[in-house]
Amino acid sequence: MNTNKIALTPRQVVETYPMLTESEGSLANMRCQKRGPKFYKLSRKILYRPEDVEAFLFQNPIQTVDSIGGAR
Repeated sequence: MNTNKIALTPRQVVETYPMLTESEGSLANMRCQKRGPKFYKLSRKILYRPEDVEAFLFQNPIQTVDSIGGAR
């Protein structure tokens, strides 16, 4: 991912992070329900910082035996 961008539009979020949602409409529903990644509203424009989207994606990791160094 290009980290030179300061902010992403909803379309760019969907294109860059397809595992998050399938459409801009789904992302809008998440905003309406106060769910999903942190976003910023400038007038009528919605913007997301890439680090906020990534923080949302990786906030609940599933611990596996291999990830915690358990015995096999």
